[in-house]
Amino acid sequence: QVHVVESGGGLVQPGGSLRLSCAASGSIVSTYVMGWYRQAPGKQRELVATITGGGNTNYQDSVKGRFTISRDNAKNTVYLQMNSLKPEDTAVYYCYGDIFTSGPFARETYWGQGTQVTVSS
Repeated sequence: QVHVVESGGGLVQPGGSLRLSCAASGSIVSTYVMGWYRQAPGKQRELVATITGGGNTNYQDSVKGRFTISRDNAKNTVYLQMNSLKPEDTAVYYCYGDIFTSGPFARETYWGQGTQVTVSS
């Protein structure tokens, strides 16, 4: 019913930038909180940033001032602009959306498949 697809990952040098995108599609009635998690090798998945439908944002302390989350509600899309990247930002980044769907009507959390971000010289 709902597909969540991320794009924009890749290899970047320390200090560089990347922009991740995540689009949700399908039988969507409304999208509430959207956000990004990441998981580095050997570590637990951790929250990076979230954004509500009204645009309120929340960030993990380690990315404050470097990452910016935004969204386009008309396109059910969330973005993560990552600047001043560090090697410790290397991880698989997962997008999620808290989505209300039709046919049947239900509110669930949907996840993308993940996109690799590697910060290395």
